[in-house]
Amino acid sequence: VRRLLEQLAHLTETGEFRAFVREGSGAAGECGGGRTATAAGRPLLQQVVFLCEETAAALRTGRAAPGPQPMDKAIDAFQRMRVRQVTGSADEAPTVQGPAPAPVPVPVPVLRRQAALLAVAESVRILEISVRVGLDGRRTPPIEPRELFWYTQAATPRLWARRITGNMTIRSVQFQNAVRIAVALAAARLVAGSLDLTHGFWVLLAVLTLSRTTVGETWTAIRRAVTGNLVGAVAAGALLIGLGRHTDAYAAILAPAMLIAFALGPLLGIAWAQGLFTLVVATAFAQIAPASWQLAEARIVDVVTGSAIGLLCAMLAWPAGARREVRRTMAGLLQECGPLIKGTVDTLTAVPPGSVPAPSTRPALHRLRLAESAYAQFRSEPGVDAPVRADWHAVLITAHHIVLGAQWLPRFDLPMAALPPDATDRARAGAHALAQTTDRLAALCLGRQP
Repeated sequence: VRRLLEQLAHLTETGEFRAFVREGSGAAGECGGGRTATAAGRPLLQQVVFLCEETAAALRTGRAAPGPQPMDKAIDAFQRMRVRQVTGSADEAPTVQGPAPAPVPVPVPVLRRQAALLAVAESVRILEISVRVGLDGRRTPPIEPRELFWYTQAATPRLWARRITGNMTIRSVQFQNAVRIAVALAAARLVAGSLDLTHGFWVLLAVLTLSRTTVGETWTAIRRAVTGNLVGAVAAGALLIGLGRHTDAYAAILAPAMLIAFALGPLLGIAWAQGLFTLVVATAFAQIAPASWQLAEARIVDVVTGSAIGLLCAMLAWPAGARREVRRTMAGLLQECGPLIKGTVDTLTAVPPGSVPAPSTRPALHRLRLAESAYAQFRSEPGVDAPVRADWHAVLITAHHIVLGAQWLPRFDLPMAALPPDATDRARAGAHALAQTTDRLAALCLGRQP
């Protein structure tokens, strides 16, 4: 939706849509030669409008819009018209009368407007399919491009397997977090069992609730949690001394205490949450067995022990969080984009057309998922002091466009006849230059000399 709205806003603000309509009506004399081209594109524009309206209605009503076959046919017809413009004979192709008596090719601005309209149509089709899948659930028939919508026909075990295997790499922040928590819980279990701590499960609970993705954030959470537990322990000790063994009093207090702790704790912060939870724990345990102020003492010992273990693991395992990982994953993503660009152009310029298979986008999609996870965690980690000098979101958007191009261009832009040698050389030179640019950016992400 964001991509489509940006495209529509750009074409509207630059006057491209207005020029497109003028060409279709013949209002602009200097663009009169584009009337035939625009007339051929009018069904595509009408299909864009229709699918936008149908998708909006589907979102309002919760019922899926019709399938994308009409859009596919409109795109194919539009592309055949564009190919005829540049490969057909002079009397076949739409032309404009220039100063010379002979006809000249369609102006470049008209060709660019056609390409922009095609990009809008592709965005609308992807949006319509995504909404349909979201409303109807999985679809058994394969949806093109299959590499983009592969999950619609995948069985649940395959989805789980791909999610797990995709994150079984040291470059995955999900894998890093899982390893960190697993090591911390194992150490907490070992310490609690070895020291025979009272209510030792509180040690593991402290590790789970106080561990963060950076050492700085973990230390901040531990400081506040220990402070809240100290205050809560003092209050719990006073409560246990004051009420003694009157279990009816504890039973009357428990429900309001739990309501206050679990409702206000998350809103007021971790210190309040830990302090109020200590009171709830003391109130609950006092009903099960005779309890004294030493229960609050045991909770403090367990929380401090779990906090120390969690802090130690945070210091040893990826202490900087996703700050460095986002650079590495973005570099890996950009490195995958270069071969994808060149492979796509090789498919389009092959002789005969289609003799070279389209490149697989799965490696780039895998890198894209890793980079998205690292970026999401990076943005969720507060307190980063060093300024961010790279627009990582722009890298993700660029890579997404490259992946979409690799999936869509062989499907809709495959030439019907071999391209002229000079056009092939220009296309391959442009792809090589663009791939070199992504490699240079990848080197910059890693701090190397580009």
